[in-house]
Amino acid sequence: MEEMITFLIPWSLLLFFIFFFRMIKSSKKQPLPPGPYPWPIVGNLFQMGKIPHIRLAEMAQVHGPLMTLRLGQQITIVGSSASAASEILKTHDHLLAGRDVPRLLQGKESIVHNMNLVFSSGTGDGWRKIRNLYASKIFSSKALESRVDMREKKVMEMVKYIASKGDSSVGIKDVMLVTATNIIGNTLLSIDLVDFEGNGIGAGIKDSVRRLSTLGAQPQLADLYPIFGRWDLQGWKKQVVQIIEQELGTIWKDILQKKTNGSNTSSDQQDFTDILIEKGSTHQQINAMMQELFTAGTESMNFTTEWLVAELLRNQEVMRKVRDEVRKKIDGNVVKESDLVHFPFLEACLKETLRLHPPGPLLLPHRAMQTCEVMGYTIPKDSQVMVNIWAISRDPKIWDDPLSFKPERFVGSEMSYIGKDFEYLPFGSGRRMCPGEALSSKTILLSVASLILNFDWFLVNNTMNPEDLNMDDALDFPLYKKEPLHVTFKLR
Repeated sequence: MEEMITFLIPWSLLLFFIFFFRMIKSSKKQPLPPGPYPWPIVGNLFQMGKIPHIRLAEMAQVHGPLMTLRLGQQITIVGSSASAASEILKTHDHLLAGRDVPRLLQGKESIVHNMNLVFSSGTGDGWRKIRNLYASKIFSSKALESRVDMREKKVMEMVKYIASKGDSSVGIKDVMLVTATNIIGNTLLSIDLVDFEGNGIGAGIKDSVRRLSTLGAQPQLADLYPIFGRWDLQGWKKQVVQIIEQELGTIWKDILQKKTNGSNTSSDQQDFTDILIEKGSTHQQINAMMQELFTAGTESMNFTTEWLVAELLRNQEVMRKVRDEVRKKIDGNVVKESDLVHFPFLEACLKETLRLHPPGPLLLPHRAMQTCEVMGYTIPKDSQVMVNIWAISRDPKIWDDPLSFKPERFVGSEMSYIGKDFEYLPFGSGRRMCPGEALSSKTILLSVASLILNFDWFLVNNTMNPEDLNMDDALDFPLYKKEPLHVTFKLR
């Protein structure tokens, strides 16, 4: 941010006049939603703060559930109520489901543009083809059932590793990251990528994925000020390309080559990359999809698991109920996915965790593909559109005692993850809803149930009152616990 400010100073006078006159012209033509007054040049950019989902929720209390901000020269519309979310993600979804792809990643020589879901600008035939592939070959009930044994095996490997640590503390997100990485690795490539000691062909994947997520959340001059659209002045594109092509792409390059040559014998079961090669996808196209699936899948699973474990430790009465539920239903030390239907209270805990700590508190930004009217206001074509599901999930008009962890609110409730209830959208809704909800929820529930069955949990600092556990969050994408959680697991 400091580098950006330094760069903007020499251009401030020119951009002030451009911005000022465009703003006057725009305000005469378009009745935009209300919002905070934009500063010259930067607009509302520096009013966003370091934790934008919280700051935007505060702004919405002043300016209303549908709000306009100007980030540089970019118009951004933010919905912060269930009714606004319904308008954006359902009523006008066909017009507002574009993706705000960074300008620097667009163009004929792009390594990802229109090659996966998150970096597809529109929702045309190419996007639908990729989404249908994901839905049918990875996330459908049939596809998930075909790999249930593999997921159960990976979770039990995590249990055995934690048991081997004795009284040593364990970083929840670290062990869950390995488990999630290998579940996705076997789904896509039929191999484990990394072990719990950090070794394997995917040894660097954790660092690469984390840096890619952090870069994805950084504002770009090329997007804020189109006049700079040709140049990678911050070196952002260079870093993104390095991670996707050189770091991540190198991990599976040899495997893809063997599969293409027909010499791969790692599994008798056809995996996702086998299907893509069979359909004639290029290695570049496959790499773009792999980057998306690993980044979105591993980060959301391991951070949500960490949040859930933290909430259970903080709420000992809830933990007791979950422990009784799991241990009364299972004989032995192995939880099967088929057992999860017997754990409604544990699932309620996951739903409540996702309410308080949604992986994408602002979802991924949409783009208005056409100008349309929402709640009596004009949403201009090509404006950025966000939905603050963090604000909606903590709205006291919707939720009783919204800041408290109360999984009982979901017991017997028909409210689900699938994007039909606009008061509760942890995975989004509409065309751009996350397709991996089923895999993510099954893996998290199976993992936490297995830890509850096999271990008693203790905070590393046993003198700490569990209720005092630091629950501050931080955001690039997804939302993660600012202070990592370390737990001592004592084998039962």
